[in-house]
Amino acid sequence: MNYIEVIILAIIEGFTEYLPVSSTGHMIIASSFMKIANDDFTKLFTIVIQLGAILAVLALYWKQFFQSVDFYVKLFIAFIPAVFFGLLFNNTIDGLLESPLVVAISLILGGVLLLKVDDWFKSNEEFDAENPTAHSEISYLTALKIGFFQCLAMIPGTSRSGATIVGGMTQKLNRKTAAEFSFFLAVPTMFGATAKKLYDYFGDGLVLSGSQINYLIIGNIIAFIVAIIAIKSFIDYLSKKGFKIFGYYRIILGIALLFIHYFIYPLSII
Repeated sequence: MNYIEVIILAIIEGFTEYLPVSSTGHMIIASSFMKIANDDFTKLFTIVIQLGAILAVLALYWKQFFQSVDFYVKLFIAFIPAVFFGLLFNNTIDGLLESPLVVAISLILGGVLLLKVDDWFKSNEEFDAENPTAHSEISYLTALKIGFFQCLAMIPGTSRSGATIVGGMTQKLNRKTAAEFSFFLAVPTMFGATAKKLYDYFGDGLVLSGSQINYLIIGNIIAFIVAIIAIKSFIDYLSKKGFKIFGYYRIILGIALLFIHYFIYPLSII
């Protein structure tokens, strides 16, 4: 890995982490084209720079993290399914992380879903006396259900934010509330994933060189800055326009990847 690759991957992470387009999928694609995807440090790097994206949420929503103990209880409840299934299917997930084809198929299927979401949950945005079921409050049960939806993102290309936002909308949450809870849930989820990856990396007897430490620092700084911009822009756009543009983007990208794989050169790096 070199500094140019670091910058590219960090920008991709910061920009896509909170959009329903799959940051992991995009980094698998980018690192595959750069022919560094099967490198141990690359796999570590793409996880650890999520810390920068986490700090972006804390910087933008710091007041919410001081509002009540109940807030943390809901995050913990929503986080439990990811811990259980993540540990249960750890090896399977690692294998899928090395398959751009899985990413391509997941992008297309998820894109088709996003084209329908706005119509399916249109009533969620119309909260008034005539529509008392739409709301912006999250119960413990709702938090748990969103946590199960988050587990779908263990399939690369699915999108953690997309899965949790749609999960929230199935519970009558409006788009803005569902998206913001998705951002909050990303903090313990990505912190846990980062800690697990670092533990495994050093547990395998691998060490970080001075340049690799610099790469991680630079990557996190870039991811932090880009994620702040992406979050603020996404919330505004999502509240007004919905998901369709992300659905079309996912479908186009997925089809392009399949075309490249079958007609230009194989993308699989397993």
